[in-house]
Amino acid sequence: MTVCLLLLSVVALTAAVPAPRALTRAAWPEREPVVALWVWQCLVATVLLCCLTALVLGAAAVFHTVRDHVFAPAPPAVTAAYDLSTAPVWAAALTVLLACGAAWTTAMLARELVEARRSRGQARAQLRERAPELPAGLPAGRGPMLVLEDEYPDAWWMPGHPPQLVVTTGALQRLTDLQLDAVLTHERGHARAHHDWLLHLSTALATGFPQVPLFAHFCDQTHRLVELAADDTASRRCGHLTTALALIELNQHRGVLSCDSSRRLLGERVDRLLEPPPRLLRRHRALTTTVAALVPLLPLLITFAPGLTALS
Repeated sequence: MTVCLLLLSVVALTAAVPAPRALTRAAWPEREPVVALWVWQCLVATVLLCCLTALVLGAAAVFHTVRDHVFAPAPPAVTAAYDLSTAPVWAAALTVLLACGAAWTTAMLARELVEARRSRGQARAQLRERAPELPAGLPAGRGPMLVLEDEYPDAWWMPGHPPQLVVTTGALQRLTDLQLDAVLTHERGHARAHHDWLLHLSTALATGFPQVPLFAHFCDQTHRLVELAADDTASRRCGHLTTALALIELNQHRGVLSCDSSRRLLGERVDRLLEPPPRLLRRHRALTTTVAALVPLLPLLITFAPGLTALS
């Protein structure tokens, strides 16, 4: 059970307040939101992988049937290296706790996906009611973009099968062609990067474990960074100023510069587009990406280290 305790120590160090708070307060994620999203995902993957491997080893220590299945192909020396035959009294309680955590995580993810599917179904039903009727003889499918009659300028991407880009007539009237292109590029950037799945994952973890700082910060930062990443996609194609003006035009009626928390992000995005921060050097981006990718290997290294040592 020493390996289990070591894995849980990694969880405590990664999910505790200092690590996520340091990443939240760092200045470089604003310069490289895509890399920052990758770092957050690697940290979360490390915690989940630590808990999963600790659960497997704990179950192997408590239940002989699990141990026989897990270590069936391994020689006796490997099984002996993990010292699972003399599990302490608290091992069963720890295993049950980890199993409950795994079940709760699965339930939260399933609930989030079901709720997202239900919300998309309701939104599509409302769109069908609001969408203009097509003349007879035209195909029923409206293609990847749907134009709605609405005086308020708005545009959004609706994931699903098939995905659909929705634009209001207010947006078509208020935005120039280049600004409209920036808005559409922004939304397509969300779709290409599958940001909806990342948002569902972060929301489910934060809802299921609100007391875990890593998951709470992961949810907050994901909602922020996906917008910055999509802004960068649009600005690279249409320019920073055009993207900023399009963002202002779309949100002017909502109070883009108000002090409300959801509007404060809009103000930060506009300021960032008007004064774009310099990107990290390519070698720094590559180094950060590589180091982050290696972090989830730590639970595997801890887990397999006794067995590999016994074989050598």
